[in-house]
Amino acid sequence: MIQFSEKSLSKVQEIIARYPEGKQKSALLPVLHLAQEEFGGWLDVPVMDYVAGLLDITPIEVYEVATFYSMYNMKPVGKFLFEVCQTGPCMLRGSDDIINYIKSKLGINVGETTPDGLFTLKTVECLGACGYAPMMQLGKLFREHLTPEKVDAIIEECRSFSAINN
Repeated sequence: MIQFSEKSLSKVQEIIARYPEGKQKSALLPVLHLAQEEFGGWLDVPVMDYVAGLLDITPIEVYEVATFYSMYNMKPVGKFLFEVCQTGPCMLRGSDDIINYIKSKLGINVGETTPDGLFTLKTVECLGACGYAPMMQLGKLFREHLTPEKVDAIIEECRSFSAINN
């Protein structure tokens, strides 16, 4: 059975309490973030249904939001999620080349995860750092002015971090 830990459930109640009575749907985005974090880095249907129940909204209301925003993952992702911006400014500065380089380097396509479960490549819309293009988000960090050499260093950094923390 899917259920938040006591700590997370307490956080959910705190988030819901920020909004007026009957407006608990306003808590959906932060609650989905908590759910994604707690339930394996992605939102499957039973998790989204659980969130709907907590917020007393219909499951379709959760699905609509979760599938609209690129920050929510609808399938399992690797330990390191490379979210490469593909909007105009980044494309003008070579994001397509960076995406192709990552695909070649890791042997995966956009939306896929490496067989070892370490890396997933995802393309996203504007990350709001156009002056640093091409760029990607890796966890909570932006990686900017990407080049093939910088991508190699990032991949090696992730592999080293994973080896140390296993």
